[in-house]
Amino acid sequence: MISVIIPCLNEAANIQATLSCLQSLRSRGHEIIVVDGGSNDDSAALAAPLADKVLVSPAGRARQMNAGAQAANGNILWFVHADTRVLTDADARILHALRQPAAWGRFDVQLSGNNLLLRMVERSMNLRSRLTGIATGDQGIFVQTEAFWRIGGYADMPLMEDIYLSRRLKNAVGRPACPAEKLFTSSRRWESGGIVKTILLMWRLRLRYALGADPADLARQYQ
Repeated sequence: MISVIIPCLNEAANIQATLSCLQSLRSRGHEIIVVDGGSNDDSAALAAPLADKVLVSPAGRARQMNAGAQAANGNILWFVHADTRVLTDADARILHALRQPAAWGRFDVQLSGNNLLLRMVERSMNLRSRLTGIATGDQGIFVQTEAFWRIGGYADMPLMEDIYLSRRLKNAVGRPACPAEKLFTSSRRWESGGIVKTILLMWRLRLRYALGADPADLARQYQ
């Protein structure tokens, strides 16, 4: 069984579309867990008919994903953002990827906007991940439950929790499987902040994190 874990905070505009894409997996015996971080919109109520569990957790993506993992019954955990659309046969892709000598993996990503700069962003994300063996949350990290808990799950960090998890998994169990199939995720972060400005911000934050900056300071800049 795959447990699909979706952290959510004020995602009423997106959560139903994301969960609708996952109903075929649910019909094949996988479970969907939505972890709400205290939304003040109708996110949790909208999610309830389309999920097996809707939990409430203190806000923070890492905390919410750990809460979902603790409640999960599956031997594979798949972390999906609330503004992401997935393939209807994503479960088969994940199971195939984990038949190889890999304990975890991620998908390529396609951003929703039409701007040509977004094509550069998504291609650089996918290429960088293949070269480094490091994944971002947008890429839908999936992992064997045993391997996830062996490294202690997500660190309680306000930002870069996906990078930290990837490094721990890479060191503990090896490089990720990288299926070429794509998740379709919202480009709203890049478009609302300005594409070029957001690209430069992301590069700066990743560089500062690599040099040892406090994730809490980086999170304040990211907001």
